Amino acid sequence: MKTNVYLAALLLALSGCGEMATLPVSAGTGVDPVLPPPVSALLPTVNIAPATGWPAGGRPVAAPGLQVQAFASGLDHPRWLYVLPNGDVLVAESNAPPQPQDGAGIKGWLARLVMQRAGAGVPSANRITLLRDTKGDGVADLRTVLLEGLNSPFGMALVGQQLFIANSDAVLRFPYTLGDTHITAPGVKLLDLPAGPINHHWTKNLLASPDGSQLYVSVGSNSNVGERGMEVEEGRAAIWQVDVRSGAARVFASGLRNPVGLAWEPTSGLLWTAVNERDELGSDLVPDYMTSVRDGAFYGWPYSYYGQHVDTRVTPPRPDLVARALAPDYALGPHTASLGLAWSGGNGLPAAFSHGMFVGQHGSWNRRPHSGYKVIFVPFSGGQPKSAPLDVLTGFLSPQDRAWGRPVGVALDKEGALLVADDVGNVVWRVRADPQTRPFPTAKK
Repeated sequence: MKTNVYLAALLLALSGCGEMATLPVSAGTGVDPVLPPPVSALLPTVNIAPATGWPAGGRPVAAPGLQVQAFASGLDHPRWLYVLPNGDVLVAESNAPPQPQDGAGIKGWLARLVMQRAGAGVPSANRITLLRDTKGDGVADLRTVLLEGLNSPFGMALVGQQLFIANSDAVLRFPYTLGDTHITAPGVKLLDLPAGPINHHWTKNLLASPDGSQLYVSVGSNSNVGERGMEVEEGRAAIWQVDVRSGAARVFASGLRNPVGLAWEPTSGLLWTAVNERDELGSDLVPDYMTSVRDGAFYGWPYSYYGQHVDTRVTPPRPDLVARALAPDYALGPHTASLGLAWSGGNGLPAAFSHGMFVGQHGSWNRRPHSGYKVIFVPFSGGQPKSAPLDVLTGFLSPQDRAWGRPVGVALDKEGALLVADDVGNVVWRVRADPQTRPFPTAKK
């Protein structure tokens, strides 16, 4: 007990340390973000929003013209969502797998405490739950365990009658018929994914190609900026392309520190991803971002950020790789932990949300004051983001800066409403147009 009290007191003291942001989050957002000089410090800025869950009757604040309600509550750390063609909703109830060799030293110990305080220290439920709204009232009234006994599952993709699940260490394939509420057949491994006793960014997402012949798999880095050596980063900080039939895989794009959200942009036909950038360069640096992903492209990590801005902490340097690093398309604000990504096509929300990307921002620990902790919408035109983001859901932080909830995955349901996984509130929220409010304000150019 004395040890726990001591550790809690030390963490509280550390959370009071660190520099303050000098720029608003908006300065690090958009097609041309401000990138101030990096800030170096003995200890990183630690500013945790302790996870508490929602008070009775609590819910996020929907933007004008929108309504929000709980689609399903009482879940166990819901991280990611996938909507099946018949309207059933799959939820990955998941958390980090055991990582026995991670967390060595003071920084590792601090990282574990940060994760626990932020609500990410709970054991993984290791299951996929199926939710169904049989009454059409926007609330799931049927809930079944579709798959269990998985290994920190995250990404899901249905191709024909094969359901692919991305565990933290492999992609598995299960036979599946629409309407089934439980899978009893064992999974068949399609391919292994980078994992091991240190599996720093463990979430592995999936997206099928439009023709169903390929899977795109996001694999995060095994460190902040390669401090464990680049040999443990083999195949990581990348998006893989995998043949659905054979499991043959190659790195499609690299230098992406922690790509999580994946979506297709229909005008250009390009793959887009949401990426968590590096920590410990100050509250105003580096912006997380979303970007189109080009075959064979390199996006800088760990040697440079936001294109060719060299990170001097990384040794040995690689000027040859920095010279070919592409700058991302759109900054999402520093330390917002932007994870969820969904294209808006076919939604039933007001016109301002008709053409662009929804982004779930999980929220910061390395910035003072906090950033993220909301769902935003980025309007697109001509296949590219063109204007400032619009808030969709806010109010995830209490007035005392405690986390009532943290949004993660986002997806559109069959009726065109937006679903949001909240892994601290243990809720899937459903956002729809408010029929009593017209018109909704259009996006600013």
